[in-house]
Amino acid sequence: MGEHSDRGVIASCNYEARKFGVKSAMPVRLAKRLCPELFIVRGDMDSYSKYSRLVTDIVAAQVPLFEKSSIDEFYIDMSGMDKFFG
Repeated sequence: MGEHSDRGVIASCNYEARKFGVKSAMPVRLAKRLCPELFIVRGDMDSYSKYSRLVTDIVAAQVPLFEKSSIDEFYIDMSGMDKFFG
């Protein structure tokens, strides 16, 4: 992680890191203690936001009612969709 802060949390980890006990949602500081050679890849929030907006536009164009609950989660009201999908 080099010069970057250790204040974040692990979003995802590979199987090699898991062997050392590293898990999603774990503080980076603890993960680095468990796995000193851990390689941290910083997220790109601008890119995530851009693609989230693109997906939201697709959802909005295809369903009558939805609620966006996070950058990558939606609740979609599927009531009445059976007439389109059987």
